[in-house]
Amino acid sequence: MAKTGFASVDHYIASQPEDVRAILERVRSAIRQALPKAVEVISYNIPAYKLQNKTVLFFAGWKRHYSLYPAGARLIAAFQKELAAYEVEKSTIRFPLSEPVPVRLIARIAKFRAKEAAQPE
Repeated sequence: MAKTGFASVDHYIASQPEDVRAILERVRSAIRQALPKAVEVISYNIPAYKLQNKTVLFFAGWKRHYSLYPAGARLIAAFQKELAAYEVEKSTIRFPLSEPVPVRLIARIAKFRAKEAAQPE
């Protein structure tokens, strides 16, 4: 991943290797369909989605996987069976680039995160 700042999610995805771009577009599409009112931004140099000024979800592409962040204890517990096939460490869910994008799961995670972010702190 380039260490430069990105002006947009389009710019971020365009900076990725060609074979990864289509995968990240599917991830992006799943999140945008699940959270149609979310504002798409770059935060911490990766794509992020905000609702009511609260960051709901991030994603990033890597050499062998792409990741969703943050995945707290409640999210991991709620999706325990579905996430068993993936690497989950700290607050990161890693999906292998070599497998089909689990669009429905990503959408459900996005909606779950939106509900979590809407809770009073």
